[in-house]
Amino acid sequence: MSRDKKRKLVTNENRQMMRSLGFLSSIGISMVASSVIGLFIGYYLDKWLGTSPWMTLFWLFIGIASGFRNIFILTRRALREQEQDQDQENNGPH
Repeated sequence: MSRDKKRKLVTNENRQMMRSLGFLSSIGISMVASSVIGLFIGYYLDKWLGTSPWMTLFWLFIGIASGFRNIFILTRRALREQEQDQDQENNGPH
């Protein structure tokens, strides 16, 4: 195998690894951010309305559900991009 082919292979592998790491980190950030936002909204509503712990629990649940929805959307988008990349590899450049 020539040096250029090896470099191209390593570059493609590195690119795929970085995309995977970016995807995984965005999933984690999305889940944590959604849950924390829901928790804070609920906590401050409980403080303001005096309904402890009901608003905190309700909004925490909404935040967790929102996080799972974001994971679903991100995963579907990543799978669609992966399918397009595979189609381009199989069909070659037009």
